[in-house]
Amino acid sequence: MMQLRADRSLFSTPVWVDSLSTSVIIMVPSALIATAVGTAAAIGLARSRFPGASVISVLVMAPLVVPVIVTAAAMLAVFRQWGLQGTVLGLVLAHSALAIPYVVFTVLSALKLVDDQLEKAAMTLGATPWVAFWRVTFPLILPAVLSGLLFAMVVSFDEIVVSIFLSSPTVRPVSVQMWSDIRGDVDPTIAAIGTLILAFSVGALLLEILLPRQRNRAIRATASAGEGL
Repeated sequence: MMQLRADRSLFSTPVWVDSLSTSVIIMVPSALIATAVGTAAAIGLARSRFPGASVISVLVMAPLVVPVIVTAAAMLAVFRQWGLQGTVLGLVLAHSALAIPYVVFTVLSALKLVDDQLEKAAMTLGATPWVAFWRVTFPLILPAVLSGLLFAMVVSFDEIVVSIFLSSPTVRPVSVQMWSDIRGDVDPTIAAIGTLILAFSVGALLLEILLPRQRNRAIRATASAGEGL
């Protein structure tokens, strides 16, 4: 009964509704930006051979290594100068930067399993490099791209340290609202929020388990088609 009361309070309290909607408004564009940039970076690192590629790879993965408190302080200093502190745009850019390494790692792992000879075969049949990539390679790495998108969404929805630094009283994600309430007074509504976040994370994890199976089936089907030719 107490849990049901907390669930009703969650969706009837303006503060919690606003924080949830803010998290969704931030999560969707940041996940899409991170997926697009991370996928492009992974393709560039996997297919291009140029000086300094290893340095770029290290820089891309830096948010996974650098302590998040250092990253948050640096973002606060820069975003304050740009006038982005306390804005939705600032949080979107920050969450995108934090999620990009997860997308790069996921897509890069998938690209290593894809034979680049498939693209070359398509180009010998008259396809341009762009068409060969979209018709041959991209369908094979699509499950990995979707996995990266899920990772980016979870990272954005759960992010707390950077969000605390960059949020404001009017732009406050649900993770920051939870932190504020825990520090002030324990509200049973936090249990409902925790359940919601847990369900979201578990759902993303289940999708992540299913997507590699679809990717492996697509790779085996393409390999079989190639052997048939």
